[in-house]
Amino acid sequence: METMNLPLGARLWIADAPKDPKGMILICPGGGYQWLSSREAQPVARAFAVAGWAAAVVYYTVRETPAQPPLGTLPVRQLGEAVQAAKQRCPALPVLVCGFSAGGHLAASLGVHWRELGLPRPDGMILGYPVITAGKYAHRGSIQNLAGSDDPGWYSLETQITADTPPAFFWHTVTDPEVPVQNSLLLAGALSAAGVRYEMHLYPRGVHGLSLATPEVDEPAKHRLADPHIAGWFGQCLEWLDTLRTIKE
Repeated sequence: METMNLPLGARLWIADAPKDPKGMILICPGGGYQWLSSREAQPVARAFAVAGWAAAVVYYTVRETPAQPPLGTLPVRQLGEAVQAAKQRCPALPVLVCGFSAGGHLAASLGVHWRELGLPRPDGMILGYPVITAGKYAHRGSIQNLAGSDDPGWYSLETQITADTPPAFFWHTVTDPEVPVQNSLLLAGALSAAGVRYEMHLYPRGVHGLSLATPEVDEPAKHRLADPHIAGWFGQCLEWLDTLRTIKE
């Protein structure tokens, strides 16, 4: 394990790398752009490392109180900087972004806006119950922490997807009470319309913030996060990654 501080203020926590990694995955934990969820961070990086992928957590800047200025494009520029560092660390290997909830919005923002912002393009996106839209089904807190009182349209990603957006794997629970499943449905429709390859999994029941949905990330007092069926998303994601690597090669 090592850490790396990046010039724009983000910090990388890099899991112990496997021998001959298949590529590198950068994990963006959620937290509404106000805090960063620990269960969506290092446990996920370690799981990918065990599966043969180099992995790192991106601890990006958040807006802890409304007294702070809105974040604007800072988090996505920080993630772009992390992707560039990963590409230098793992040359000729795929570099993907992975995010949960607001972290999913961050990962998808790079996938959508990389060219406009002059940032490196990730080779794929892995998104768990992502915030996608600034419209009717938005997670308002996340969007407000980015846009403040400005027009939030730039952060409504489903309206700006193009054929240059990287392929995506994403999942959601239909009963998510915090980030409505319509966020993923809007994403699927936009990717399909743009001709971007994707794989989506919807689970009929489940709370928000499940992460790996394994006992490791469960809340001891509540026992509401571990779900063997939903935990299957990780194995399905690994299969998707192998398919992505085959196509890339």
